[in-house]
Amino acid sequence: MKYDVIVIGSGPGGYVTAIRASQLGFKTAVVEKESLGGICLNWGCIPTKALLKSAQVYDYLKHVDDYGLKAEAIDKDFEAVIKRSRGVAQGMSKGIEFLMKKNKIDVILGTGKVKAGKKVDVTDADGNVVEYDAEHIIIATGARSRELPNLPQDGKKVIGYRQAMTLPEQPKKMIVVGSGAIGVEFAHFYNSMGTDVTIVEFMPNIVPVEDEDVSKAFTNSLKKAGIKVMTNSAVESVDTSGEGVVATVKTKKGEEKLEADIVLSAVGIKTNIENIGLENVGIVVDRDKIIVNDYYQTNIPGYYAIGDVVPGQALAHVASAEGITCVEKIAGLHTEPIDYTNIPGCTYAYPEIASVGMTEKAAKEAGYELKVGKFPFSASGKASAAGTKEGFVKVIFDAKYGEWLGCHMIGAGVTDMIAEAVLGRKLETTGHEVLKTVHPHPTMSEAVMEAVADAYDEVIHL
Repeated sequence: MKYDVIVIGSGPGGYVTAIRASQLGFKTAVVEKESLGGICLNWGCIPTKALLKSAQVYDYLKHVDDYGLKAEAIDKDFEAVIKRSRGVAQGMSKGIEFLMKKNKIDVILGTGKVKAGKKVDVTDADGNVVEYDAEHIIIATGARSRELPNLPQDGKKVIGYRQAMTLPEQPKKMIVVGSGAIGVEFAHFYNSMGTDVTIVEFMPNIVPVEDEDVSKAFTNSLKKAGIKVMTNSAVESVDTSGEGVVATVKTKKGEEKLEADIVLSAVGIKTNIENIGLENVGIVVDRDKIIVNDYYQTNIPGYYAIGDVVPGQALAHVASAEGITCVEKIAGLHTEPIDYTNIPGCTYAYPEIASVGMTEKAAKEAGYELKVGKFPFSASGKASAAGTKEGFVKVIFDAKYGEWLGCHMIGAGVTDMIAEAVLGRKLETTGHEVLKTVHPHPTMSEAVMEAVADAYDEVIHL
């Protein structure tokens, strides 16, 4: 069967690409070896947020007295929490099935492998192979949990994020290796459920890609919640021979032994580019990434790649944007390359973290003269009323031209607030324009305006 576009992989990059291709009039198929929606919908973004929502509700119940309420016999059902998360994921995957039918996209179940001559072989669960032709083949095979040589995952005592979402019973003690978004989100979830959690991070700061002020505030929040944080530390080895695990951790002070039931390895991702035919077609790969141009064309005409398999931030919304850009370029529409300096990043632990653009340190190193403002949620009426006074909004502007260089937030609901800064930066909004934009009161979002006012020495509520 011949198609205009075949997309290999149906994650947030793949299925969005397929839908946009169909909208543009292309006869489209998507190849998926497991479940529609890929890792994000089934084992990543969506089910983790369901787990975190359960943790949030449980935290609220444990502190109902703070709101003038009474509740007794508060407890959690770990198995039911996991079951709810899986149900949410399954519902979302069924939603993708509906979208495929609505947009007349053929779903080909099996493992895809690209071949020369613009062909794709798909092997089904029974080992049968069917060859398909397409004018344009888009690789969107995503990534998986990366394994360190000294921290091999056995799926039971040393696990990745996938197993962390479906543990049959709650561990009493857990070591989380790595403090990126995946690591701290699971650390927060399990700590909220009552697990004794230790985070081990190789870098000097946890959530190391974030602004240092955010990292420091978040560290304090984790410690306040009872999570042990070890920075400048590395897990050298893990002994799984006993009932639990014993991790040997190298610190500045020497080696330390940590005992736990489970070690969660959250040290990044590994792209799924093996055994998909790249070498047979001659597609160039460098450092575990497929090399593409600004419109996601590989070095071989007719073959493209998007999402985690290409250089850039490995985020669901980035993959979706790349796929749309790719197929719109194929269709001959006027489209511009994605600005990777204006990609928002979000972490959904408590407090939430959201950021876009340069950190203060990066802006200084780039030679900018800065205007920096910060507004704490402790001074926010909405935050006080909601009982969520932890955190702040921090903004960074170029003093000369007023360019909005960066925005960094930590607090309740900030992942929903960061879009204002992303849009403002896209439109080249200046600090004065933000300051003169009336924000509703009382809201958490007015903290953005207040932070800008602080940068320009016009803050009212501090």
